[in-house]
Amino acid sequence: MSMSTSINTALDRERVATPPGPWTRPASGGRKRRGRTVAFAIGVVAYLVTFLIILPLLWIVLLSFQPSGNILSNPFSFTHLTFDNYVNAIASLPLLRMYGNTILIAVVSVVIGTAISFMSAFALTRMVFRRRRAQSAVRFYLLAGLAIPVYILLFPVYRLDLALGIFGTYAALIVPYIAVTIPFNTLLMTGFLREFPGEIEEAAIIDGVGLWRLCWSVVLPLMRPVIATILIFNVVYVFNEFPFASILINNPDMVTVSLAVSRFQGQFTVDYGGMMASATLVLLPQLIIYAIFQRQVIAGMTVGAVKG
Repeated sequence: MSMSTSINTALDRERVATPPGPWTRPASGGRKRRGRTVAFAIGVVAYLVTFLIILPLLWIVLLSFQPSGNILSNPFSFTHLTFDNYVNAIASLPLLRMYGNTILIAVVSVVIGTAISFMSAFALTRMVFRRRRAQSAVRFYLLAGLAIPVYILLFPVYRLDLALGIFGTYAALIVPYIAVTIPFNTLLMTGFLREFPGEIEEAAIIDGVGLWRLCWSVVLPLMRPVIATILIFNVVYVFNEFPFASILINNPDMVTVSLAVSRFQGQFTVDYGGMMASATLVLLPQLIIYAIFQRQVIAGMTVGAVKG
């Protein structure tokens, strides 16, 4: 016993005397410092990106309180702030009419576009294609729809509206809005339905649920985050869209929000103060809507992104 005790004592002394090698783990304090440094750098970058995004909005709000003469000569002046631009904008803009027209177009186009997108996404993820190439071709077709600029579609859509006899009507804007939003909506719903557990649908089918009730009562309630995201994005798109509205609408009584803002620009003069004030009035409802539903937007954009 004494001999084994002496051997163990010698080994312990050797371990204590042995200097740490390169394989030795770093101290926990170093890890915490690195983590804090990385978190601080990420926070600085996030705040910088947020500031760069908010800066144009703050700039528009600041210019909306300045006279038109100061906007070009001295835009950083804070001595001549006034509410005259808002008074003129509210007096000259048909607020009720332009918001009513925009809401009507947004509701019809968003509802129809979302319904078509859901049916196409459900077909892409649940139907069994005889040829995989056909399914891949449909997805590639939808991706190509996202890559086409709107300005390339102006003249073809204009000719189609003339041929269909809907030029200058609400349908002249509703139809292209539906077509433009279908690719994004379908691909977003497809990403969710791919991760949707098939056991839920199988259990509903075993209970005797038909296809229509399966989609309406089982699948759609679980897609509320994605649908909320799609609704918000599409409504904001309709509110901000200008190229189609400026070409396809020629009736002053059917003016939309984005089209009404352009009234402050004449052939030879531009009322910059009124334009900034009207742009602020247009942006405020959108910012309020996004602030209220931001959780649904984030949840809808990230759903299906992580497996497990």
